[in-house]
Amino acid sequence: MTKDRYKRILLKISGESLMGENLFGIDVVTVDRVAREVSQVFNLGVQVCLVIGAGNIFRGLSAAAEGMDRASADYMGMLGTVMNSLAMQNSLERIGVESRVQSAITMTEICESYSRRRAIRHMEKNRVVIFAAGTGNPYFTTDTAAALRASEMSCDAIFKGTLVNGIYDKDPKKYDDAVKFEKISFHEVLTRNLRVIDSAAVSLARENDIPIVVFSIKEENSFVDIMEGKGNSSIVTS
Repeated sequence: MTKDRYKRILLKISGESLMGENLFGIDVVTVDRVAREVSQVFNLGVQVCLVIGAGNIFRGLSAAAEGMDRASADYMGMLGTVMNSLAMQNSLERIGVESRVQSAITMTEICESYSRRRAIRHMEKNRVVIFAAGTGNPYFTTDTAAALRASEMSCDAIFKGTLVNGIYDKDPKKYDDAVKFEKISFHEVLTRNLRVIDSAAVSLARENDIPIVVFSIKEENSFVDIMEGKGNSSIVTS
């Protein structure tokens, strides 16, 4: 079973996945569902940390494309990740899962500042750690932040919850003949320029030999199923 292989994992989910059926913002019902799945995986004895995007609130790249200063737009996106992280923490703690939010940008009134040693200690004390504000620097995506934190936490794998159930050779929403990869190498993801994962994140995961499991967070119980060796996903390995 997957849970026997992975003792500490990082879950990366997009901000869009927290919108539910809404066009923007945070859907509390959806956040609660994801929190329940995190709780179920946590109860399997797996140490869990998270990175959450901010596409449901603000997309720095989109704003930069419309003329906003890229650094300012990225900082605004980082603040959006803090909002999503606090929402997830609230949902986790309402179902009895102790958690901590650590931000790469100091805001001590609402969450801890990022500390590698403290984050590891939290997980060793059976707490879920949610990493907010990306890397703390503009020009880096939350995918890259997830790969960085997974490397620093010595995670066994990165689980990326997206809106599709794996990696395809082209967009399955646009092309009926899109072919899904059950397993694919880091090198092939980069050379094929498959954009389901940021290339900097793929490179960082490859350097640290951390497999990336891509699955659909929209499918109920998908995270738990994959951790138990079931479910629908693609895996990127060396």
